[in-house]
Amino acid sequence: MRKFMRLSPVLLLGLVLTGCVSTTVTRLTPQHVSRSHDNMYPVEVAFESTQQSLRWETLSATVFVGNQEFIMTRTPMMTNRWETLIPVPAGTKNIEYRVKFTFDYNAFGVPPQEDTALSKIYKLQILDNQDN
Repeated sequence: MRKFMRLSPVLLLGLVLTGCVSTTVTRLTPQHVSRSHDNMYPVEVAFESTQQSLRWETLSATVFVGNQEFIMTRTPMMTNRWETLIPVPAGTKNIEYRVKFTFDYNAFGVPPQEDTALSKIYKLQILDNQDN
């Protein structure tokens, strides 16, 4: 019992440090958009993380639509928002996509390590003028 009492603060600290890290990808794109004349549709997301070891300057984002990848760029004057345009074939009414963030984080005793965060699957419905 005594050994457990000595170890419990160390274990508790470890749980607190690992349990407090959260990463969130928030879709900023509406779920429904009107059909565009050029079949290009904006996708925008926000990335939030409490991971203090994250190296924000290494953050990159990619949108996956089926087996296609589209590189996202940082929204001007924002540090945590990303955007891109994705092509959607004419006549398509629904697509699914997800966003993958890749970043480095500082680790103890080794060079920075790479990690990723993947959003849930988002759906985009494209409305024709008569659907509005």
